[in-house]
Amino acid sequence: MQRSKKYTTLAVAGLAAALTVSACGTGDDGSSGSMGGMNHGTASTSSTTGSATARQGDVMFAQMMIPHHQQAIDMANLALNSASASSEVADLARQIKAAQDPEIQTMNRWLREWKAPASSSMSHGSGGMMSEADMKTLAAAQGSEFDRLWLTMMIEHHEGAVDMAQQVLRTTAEPDVKEMAQAIADGQNKEIATMRSLL
Repeated sequence: MQRSKKYTTLAVAGLAAALTVSACGTGDDGSSGSMGGMNHGTASTSSTTGSATARQGDVMFAQMMIPHHQQAIDMANLALNSASASSEVADLARQIKAAQDPEIQTMNRWLREWKAPASSSMSHGSGGMMSEADMKTLAAAQGSEFDRLWLTMMIEHHEGAVDMAQQVLRTTAEPDVKEMAQAIADGQNKEIATMRSLL
């Protein structure tokens, strides 16, 4: 789990850099890059730059959160299909599926509306996501060990999602993105507290 935790930090740092890079790029002459415009000194150009940067962050948020949510649903399904999962873990799994499946559908719709690709650089072992080996270990766990692994992994997974949600809240200008990101942060922080109490 230490390796996955290290990648969580790296992925969030990478997201933070990607969300701001377009606003900071400069050409060889010191002027702003293609998304700059500060050299003109006009409010309208500055506003356009800010809007483009915010939308870039919104797109990346959706592209990364969709596979992140999908893995949470996969983990929830493991709990719901396991004879070893406690009733408390099964209840949490149902709650996670009920919250995150509609959010996936909404984010896929946003990407279509923004004419943005659905693909992302989110991969196993980053942003709190479990590696393939982690998922196989969880699937093979039995008895009380299943609950312990599931809760430990889902806490780390949720922490990655909360970090991404908090990052986009600092950059987005889109009310719907703000609403979802805040809901993710609030809901998953609450679930983290519940899961920690069960360990």
